[in-house]
Amino acid sequence: MYKIAAVVLYLLLWLPGVQAQSQPAAQPDLILQLQLSPGEKNILSSYTYKTTHPDSATAATEVRNLLYKLHQDAYLLASADSLYLRNDTLHVKLHVGERLEWAELRNGNLSEGILIESGFREKFYRNVPFKPAEYARLQQRILDYAERNGYPFASVWLDSVTIDNGKISAALMVEKAFVVTYDSVQVMGGSKTKPKFLMRYLQLYPGQPYNQEQIEATQRMLTALPYIRVTRPPQVRFARNKARVVYYLEDRQANQIDGIVGFLPDPDRKDKLLVTGEARLNLRNLGGTGKTIGLQWRRVNKGSVILNGEYLHPNLFGTPFELGTRFNLLKQDSSFITIEPRLQLGYYTLKYGKFTVYGEWRNARILSAASTQSLLNFDLADARTTTYGFNYLWNNLDDFYFPRRGRLAELEFAAGTKNLLRNPDLEKSFYDTLDMRTTQLSIGLRAENFLRISKNSVLLTRLQGRALLNDQVFLNDMYRLGGLTSIRGFDDYFFYASSYGIGTLEYRLFTAADSYVLLFYDQAYYRSDLERSEVSGWPLGLGGGISFSTGAGIFQLVYSVGRSEQQPLSLKYSKIHFGITSKF
Repeated sequence: MYKIAAVVLYLLLWLPGVQAQSQPAAQPDLILQLQLSPGEKNILSSYTYKTTHPDSATAATEVRNLLYKLHQDAYLLASADSLYLRNDTLHVKLHVGERLEWAELRNGNLSEGILIESGFREKFYRNVPFKPAEYARLQQRILDYAERNGYPFASVWLDSVTIDNGKISAALMVEKAFVVTYDSVQVMGGSKTKPKFLMRYLQLYPGQPYNQEQIEATQRMLTALPYIRVTRPPQVRFARNKARVVYYLEDRQANQIDGIVGFLPDPDRKDKLLVTGEARLNLRNLGGTGKTIGLQWRRVNKGSVILNGEYLHPNLFGTPFELGTRFNLLKQDSSFITIEPRLQLGYYTLKYGKFTVYGEWRNARILSAASTQSLLNFDLADARTTTYGFNYLWNNLDDFYFPRRGRLAELEFAAGTKNLLRNPDLEKSFYDTLDMRTTQLSIGLRAENFLRISKNSVLLTRLQGRALLNDQVFLNDMYRLGGLTSIRGFDDYFFYASSYGIGTLEYRLFTAADSYVLLFYDQAYYRSDLERSEVSGWPLGLGGGISFSTGAGIFQLVYSVGRSEQQPLSLKYSKIHFGITSKF
């Protein structure tokens, strides 16, 4: 009776379409009538289905859907044996059959690794209903494990199938076929990126077992590189138990030379404007090897200068690790100067992320022109700080420069020791109340979400913040806020903060792939915990701007106003920043 049951396990029954003569518009809806045995009527009472339909085609579809539900609930022998149309009624003779159950599902030849990864246990398949969807998921978990471990051509099937009184006994078997290993990486599409660099960055080493999940992850890793564009999904070519992965890439104009000019009211001369500026040079993917050099110079206000430098060297000694160095210099008018060199080691994971560990050596010095009162109040201090920390960056944005969807999250933590240095202009007794050696911690967080709300518009929400944890925080230790990259509507480095948080809501309307107009609102909170004074506030900034491509590069203009305890919300204090970013 059940000789064909093993075949039925793998088939879905589809009813042929029923042709019906066209009915006049005033004809009532077609009635679906199922013919069942008394016992089967009790089973079907727990299922819902429509009994009236506009035509026979939709009625037949309803019968197919009902059969699908029965099959999913282990009534695998359910079928529509006959159907005919009479007047306004479609008669269907439905056979439900008995509900099949697992008597047992034995382990045929599954290894311990497959058992663990798939979650298969024989006890889960004793005297329970046979559900095709559940069995299909088990098959897929086994195949996924095989694809991750070098067997992309594996297959799964049931062996020694027997059915007795509606109970199925079988052995679960897997055939791995042959092991496949990586052979090489090939770059097509005109990119100058070297396959050797790409192989190490994506961690696709020759001789390593093929991993389908890894291939899918490499597509996400490529979007994190600012100097290439993926034009189509990668292809895998198999030959002689080897896999060659072909990537279709184009180079982007990622090398950058740009400058921004800002006009601010001159605090010394009210009828004049103070010109500020910034210049930036970024050279990426040098020689197609992923190396990066960056330089930045900024003049934020009168007498204050920032100089930053960076060098990134991927594939250190042929490994997937990235060596990086940074140099930051800040000269605050004639008060102080800080120098911060950093050495870091980064590693890209297959799940969107980059993990970095670093060491940083910060040297803060008071300039001779600093006010004596600042020294006496311990607002400023000479100090040398050594910190070690880690940073984790998670990024699945769909584009490096102009994202329209995706999320970004960054977490940083550092700990170290700060040593105060005695200033020769002060007597030794001034340091009697201070700890010359303290432990210092810092925490940083950044989270961004790009939500595409229409074809050409995007809503950006951002939260960023940092905190410096030390019992002795000085003015030249603090973070600096204000300007185009933090709280818009204020001068660059307008606020000193030992801890802060900034929330941003920004609407972007794209007029082209690389051009958009924007409206934004920045809301911040900051604290400045000095030895003899504590300051906090809730500054906000709002405004709009535009960014569009020209023959010479990308032109940007942002107009903003801000409000804080020190600055009212007034057009008199508005800020205008504009500049052009040239890429080559």
